[in-house]
Amino acid sequence: MNAEISTQRLSATPRGARLARRLTALQLAAWGHPYDSEVNRTAQQLVAELAANAVTHGRLPGRDFELRLLLFPEETVRIEVSDPRGDRQLRFINEPEGERGRGLILVSLLALTWGVAERDVGKTVWVELALKEPGL
Repeated sequence: MNAEISTQRLSATPRGARLARRLTALQLAAWGHPYDSEVNRTAQQLVAELAANAVTHGRLPGRDFELRLLLFPEETVRIEVSDPRGDRQLRFINEPEGERGRGLILVSLLALTWGVAERDVGKTVWVELALKEPGL
């Protein structure tokens, strides 16, 4: 299983999170999925959620987060966002009046599959996204 890979370390700031989304859009376009396509927009949304979580909840002073995109031959892209905090568990929050905490619900709805992997330092939250519409 050979994959094309794009990896970038980004500052754990809102600007870094925005840049992660932009880099995702550019890489998907380079892989043949135009900026305004459904797949590209979905990948951008997934990265926006994961990067926002990394800079909000996974941030440690002076440490970056990492964005990794893998394009698999079987028409799947894997998005990985790694941060240095392994001590915080991911949580689903669905408070009806709350303004935050629904990101992982959105991720679970948009992604083909997703999960969390521990690292020597921190964790990686990953999602996989089908690049073809079902039945095509």
